[in-house]
Amino acid sequence: MASEHEKIGVVYDPDYLIHTQRQHPERKERLEYMYSALQNDSLMDNIELAKPVPAEVEDINLVHDYSYIRSVEEACLAGKRFLDMDTYIGPESYRVALLSAGGVLIGLKNVLNNNPRKTFVFNRPPGHHAERSRAMGFCLFNNIAVTAAVARQNYGVKRIAIVDWDVHHGNGTQHAFEDDPEILFISTHQSPAYPGSGGLNEVGSGKGKGFTVNIPLPPGCGDAEYGLAFEKVVVPVLDQYQPELLLISSGHDAYSHDPLAGMSLTEQGYYNMAEALKGVAESWSEGRILLCLEGGYHLEGQAGIVVQILNALGSWGLPIGENALVEEPGSHAQKRIEEVLDVQKAFWSF
Repeated sequence: MASEHEKIGVVYDPDYLIHTQRQHPERKERLEYMYSALQNDSLMDNIELAKPVPAEVEDINLVHDYSYIRSVEEACLAGKRFLDMDTYIGPESYRVALLSAGGVLIGLKNVLNNNPRKTFVFNRPPGHHAERSRAMGFCLFNNIAVTAAVARQNYGVKRIAIVDWDVHHGNGTQHAFEDDPEILFISTHQSPAYPGSGGLNEVGSGKGKGFTVNIPLPPGCGDAEYGLAFEKVVVPVLDQYQPELLLISSGHDAYSHDPLAGMSLTEQGYYNMAEALKGVAESWSEGRILLCLEGGYHLEGQAGIVVQILNALGSWGLPIGENALVEEPGSHAQKRIEEVLDVQKAFWSF
């Protein structure tokens, strides 16, 4: 079991700030606020800092077509400004995107070596919307999907679970593994919302049928609704799957004040979700959890959320500034979770 004050790994590099665009929601200030929130002795004493190295193209190629990888590099070198209407690039964006994926791979190596066994990668650009041959939603390369593929190919990990609690559905991650029975994908997300995927009937295909679990929640959901989703669906499925490695796409845009979504999670809600997944990891993966950054665009809110996630994972006992706004889950969310259960009962016991 976790010690009373467990050290948590943080992977960070100032070069993650190079890829940025003023006034864009996904800009360098997101990391600056997060990293600044850790800069006091009581927190840093419990953190093991690590620096990333760029991912190899061969690793990215496990998830993305080689032609697409080259096209991103060429677009950056040519001075192109956007890969799609949402996803900007600059001259250094290809290098930083390799460093973003590489940071999660360094985190993977450290977690699998118990050095330390829980790590949060403060990386950007994010990744979970990136498809095999297409940039989407601020994402160039799918960091979490690349990491899952490398964990299996290079480290022999057989049962990998990815939990995506970003407010937007991780379409790229789902599509990378939807026919794969060795990688379980669970997503909680606002619906309707960008990118429009993640319906509760999207359960995977072929041999991977049943290993995609989508929990599309109606707008306005907060701590109570997410807590119910974790209690009724997320944790029971993970406990049956018994993952050897737990990966988290940690987006913080379900926060109550986030400008790009309509959910109501507080710092307490994120603490609760992290604590629940820590329990799963202690049961099945020797406590190993690897988180990488996805969305989250309220600067002060995201910084506080990250501190509380680390607080939960490390059992640090820090006070939580924000408590749940509503105590009981709303009826619409309860109905949606029951619908998810009805679909998933074909594959899991509840």
